[in-house]
Amino acid sequence: MTDLLQRTAALVDVPSVSHDEQALADVVEAELRAVPWLAVDRVGDNVVARTSLGRSQRLLLVGHLDTVPPNGNERARVEGDVLWGLGSADMKAGLAVFLELATTVAEPAVDVTYVFYACEEVAREHNGLLQVAAARPELLDGDAAVLGEPTGAVVEAGCQGSMRVEVVLVGERAHPARPWTGRNAVHRLAPVLARVSDYRERRPVLDGCEFREALQAVLVDGGVAGNVVPDRARLRLNHRFAPDRSVDDAFAHVVDVLGDAVDASTGDELRIVDVALPAPPRLDHPLLQALATRVGEAPRAKLGWTDVAFLAERGVPALNFGPGEATVAHTAGEHVERAQLEAVLAVLRGVLTAG
Repeated sequence: MTDLLQRTAALVDVPSVSHDEQALADVVEAELRAVPWLAVDRVGDNVVARTSLGRSQRLLLVGHLDTVPPNGNERARVEGDVLWGLGSADMKAGLAVFLELATTVAEPAVDVTYVFYACEEVAREHNGLLQVAAARPELLDGDAAVLGEPTGAVVEAGCQGSMRVEVVLVGERAHPARPWTGRNAVHRLAPVLARVSDYRERRPVLDGCEFREALQAVLVDGGVAGNVVPDRARLRLNHRFAPDRSVDDAFAHVVDVLGDAVDASTGDELRIVDVALPAPPRLDHPLLQALATRVGEAPRAKLGWTDVAFLAERGVPALNFGPGEATVAHTAGEHVERAQLEAVLAVLRGVLTAG
């Protein structure tokens, strides 16, 4: 049996920071092309391998090749049953599991598409799934999907949407020695920030999973000089919203929270900067239900955003399930444990062989 920890370590030792995934894509492609039961396609630095056995259902196993920049953890280090190194959890451990399945499960009960894609960790416009969808959309067709993001070997269903909202408050310039002759736009941020700070999140339960919405101030600026009362202040908010809300509903909720602290009649502005759509849990799908049952532990909601939303937009129900803890991703102490690698492999192998 393959040592999954060593397989993951070998992947960690191939640098693949976003926009520089070619070397790892080459390694993955070479391994998959040696498998006789797989048809392999490459689109840029994205590699897709598929079985074509005429099964009634097709499952996509999807994982990203890229990592964030290193933080003194470029090389893999194995200590007992723990692997340390950049990307070990996010998500080369998941890639190792997928490669193990792709190279050993010759007669799955469902057809399988293995998707290894680039540029997940950077701006959405660079995402490799978008490249594949534009060039070869049929490669992403399927009945259900599993995204191998680190979840601690527990199912994390769906994902919350992410909305960035910009608030611009206006005032009137004046000399700081005579501030009563103007209106301080930065001071006007105080009631807005108070409402954000006092935000009480909604916690809807969908498919048995409790989501938890959030509203946070993530950027603030204003002022033109040290001796001028500022006439403009800008605040950027990040709103995480549950998948039972539409974009319009989520924005209306932010507007309601801020209330009269933002006054459009005086020139204040409140606008959406960008949105990443949410995805519903969809644990009612037979393949995803079978996976969740095999895990044994109750599924939980994915509070962050992942590419399950991209798949859901394409009509493919998806969930997050992979080895490694999300809490150590992108940190200098990133690591993954052997037990989680083997647990995820066992569950996915069971789904593939039992249908």
